[in-house]
Amino acid sequence: MYLTQEKVAVMGAAGAIGSNIVQDLLSTKTACRIAMYDPFAQGLEGAAEEIYHCAYPGAEVSWTADVKEALTGADYVISSGGAPRKEGMTREDLLKGNCEIARGLGEDIKHYAPNAKFVVVIFNPADITGLTALVYSGLAPGRVSTLAALDSTRLQTKLAQHFAVPQERVTGCRTYGGHGEQMAVFEDGIVVDGVPFAEIMAGKQVNGKSLSAEEWQEVQTHIRQGGARII
Repeated sequence: MYLTQEKVAVMGAAGAIGSNIVQDLLSTKTACRIAMYDPFAQGLEGAAEEIYHCAYPGAEVSWTADVKEALTGADYVISSGGAPRKEGMTREDLLKGNCEIARGLGEDIKHYAPNAKFVVVIFNPADITGLTALVYSGLAPGRVSTLAALDSTRLQTKLAQHFAVPQERVTGCRTYGGHGEQMAVFEDGIVVDGVPFAEIMAGKQVNGKSLSAEEWQEVQTHIRQGGARII
């Protein structure tokens, strides 16, 4: 039994992220009616074949290079269909090209899926491409989102590694703004293994480890450069 049997359109489904989204939707029993879209038809066919070979029970997966076919009747839209960030590039380098893609996505949603319940935009710079897609889709603001939690999770991960504690023992991590060098990293509200961050910065140890002001600055830099480092 799947959480929803409504149609989900996955844009950019020939890519690694898009095809994995399809697999996750099926393997987690989230959705079974999925339209895979990508303008790269040959690669898309191969990605779809891999999904078919998994033989998910009750799955209704289609693939198409026709955006109208993919979006018509879609209740949910997930798009990873932007250009990837390459080595040496900043998120800002992607801005113009991917905003044009986001504009097209928004316009296509307006034309073919005006009643979409929720749209997720996950190609960089996501805060701006998400806003662009929202503006051109005509949807209400609460129906369009991006990957807002990624940098906060990176902060949680780094602190857990520093203090050698399970990641779930680090809570209250928050970041804000651009998904890169201009991002703000907040310390208010962070709790590590039950110890408030203010006490840690005042010298209290967690699991026998401390965190100096210099080390905290290094953590913030590490988070801001997370995307570039992974690439």
